Amino acid sequence: MSEILTTITEEKTIVVDGRQRRYLVTRPIICDNPSPLVLVLHGSNQTPEIVRQFTEPGFDVLASRAGAIVVYPGGYRKHWNDARISTNFAARVEGYDDVAFLKAIVSGLVNSGEADPTRVFAVGYSLGGQMVNRLAHEAPELLAGIAMIGATQPALENFKPAADVVSPMPVLLIHGTKDPNVPYEGGMASILGFRPRGLGMSAPETARYWAARNGIDTDGVTSLGPAGSNTRTSVERTDFRSPGKPSVALFTIHGGGHVIPGRKAGPWIMGRTSDGIISVEEIARFFELSS
Repeated sequence: MSEILTTITEEKTIVVDGRQRRYLVTRPIICDNPSPLVLVLHGSNQTPEIVRQFTEPGFDVLASRAGAIVVYPGGYRKHWNDARISTNFAARVEGYDDVAFLKAIVSGLVNSGEADPTRVFAVGYSLGGQMVNRLAHEAPELLAGIAMIGATQPALENFKPAADVVSPMPVLLIHGTKDPNVPYEGGMASILGFRPRGLGMSAPETARYWAARNGIDTDGVTSLGPAGSNTRTSVERTDFRSPGKPSVALFTIHGGGHVIPGRKAGPWIMGRTSDGIISVEEIARFFELSS
């Protein structure tokens, strides 16, 4: 991602099921259409503006250095109708169809010739990761790959999607072992121990789950990652690969919290931030967006 392109960010609205929804779009001012499209979904109590500025470098770098169109959709009242049965956000209670919302965004950009339908990726942090999870199960034909940060696969009894269409795709997972909200080892997700959001698998189980969906039946291969400047965290990468199958990778951030690893520290209450990996740059490499 060496070349720097001039970008523009615009606020857009779209009506889905009679409801007006909003999103931000960052794109290069000059680009070769159709371009890769990256959906970036915010966490709970966040907005498109917050997730856009949440990490350093921000996800806009995928537009400025990889030539992608980056879309930041906005959840209803800062939440999503996500992949877990146990959540009761307004988006769920009031029946917001967030899968239809995301499909409408993609369709609009594809039909206008701006986005490449074969290179649509979805990235989600925390609750946004659970929404990406739901999208990947209900509408996998839309996606060329997904990345989930601080989100694990819900336990079977806590799994919401109305459909489960198995369509192998590359999957990147990033998770801290000291995540106070979504336990790395699995169990009850919550907000710092309050407002339980149902049981989930461990991060390694989640990686194996996606590997199995991709037809990979071999064990993951683990390697040490760069140390970074925070000596109280360290990084391991586990890769699940098989010839002809889309790969799955899990970055385990030992000592890391419920944050997006990068140069900018997340809120202290969410735990330590490692810069051993730069999440946005790893996502670009994994999705082969790097120039």
